[in-house]
Amino acid sequence: MSPVRYECGVDFDAVEAIDIHTHVEIDACGHRSLDDELMAASEKYFKSGEERTPRIESIAEHYRERNMAAVVFTVDATSATGHGPNSVEEIAELAAAHNDVLIPFGSVDPWRGKAAVDRARALVEDYGVRGFKFHPSLQSFEPDDRRFYPLYEAIAAAGVPALFHTGQTGIGAGLPGGHGIKLRYSDPMLLDDVAADFPDLTIVMAHPAVPWVDAQISIATHKANVYLDLSGWSPKYFPPQLVRAANSVLREKVLFGSDFPVIQVDRWRRDFAALDIKPEVAPLIFKENALRVLGIKR
Repeated sequence: MSPVRYECGVDFDAVEAIDIHTHVEIDACGHRSLDDELMAASEKYFKSGEERTPRIESIAEHYRERNMAAVVFTVDATSATGHGPNSVEEIAELAAAHNDVLIPFGSVDPWRGKAAVDRARALVEDYGVRGFKFHPSLQSFEPDDRRFYPLYEAIAAAGVPALFHTGQTGIGAGLPGGHGIKLRYSDPMLLDDVAADFPDLTIVMAHPAVPWVDAQISIATHKANVYLDLSGWSPKYFPPQLVRAANSVLREKVLFGSDFPVIQVDRWRRDFAALDIKPEVAPLIFKENALRVLGIKR
């Protein structure tokens, strides 16, 4: 049977916001994106529970009720963790069934070499994914290693963005040795070479990249093709220099993202409203900047 190909049906004029960073943690077979130990540690870190693994149908309804669109994805870290991802293809196909609110990103295991490149192309051509998610710490790879450049070439040629986790991660937090997960792979400076060498590739640095926020701001200011999202942290904990940059030099480079379901959308928006963000900047963060990243608006 041929795959169901995603075609975007979001009314971007009508929705209030686009959440650029939303996780699907479980598939229809009940397979979760992380092993039990990592999932339990992550739930403890984020103080989440059963709400941590809503099905994609529930995610769609959650955003529909809020008149928002959401980019949905998982992470394929099979080589690094030995734990296979929940189904990327299912995410794309179910997003197609809820295309009024959901926008699917793909994920590939970067260590699979040519197979990863072929898979990335197939996810775009056959399933219609609109971008790719990478988590260098979980996937145990240095993004600027030239072994992964053919993968970036394929993504750039497809004309879709690549979103990279940067900074601290709640995955493995509090476990001995962090469960072997190394934070240095998520230093945003490792993306600077990639951005320079692939000027046609749109890159999103996910999360305030603690402890490298100043580097993150510098890269996003310097590279026209680099953006950053504000997911994974309550806005009340944002570093002050990031808030200043979002209000000024990065007003067209910063994106709303929640990290749902580990950060609840309503809480994120409530805490964001308490920040001193200029009225003319908020619409850029909540929707307009994401339209450029997604290729909807140039």
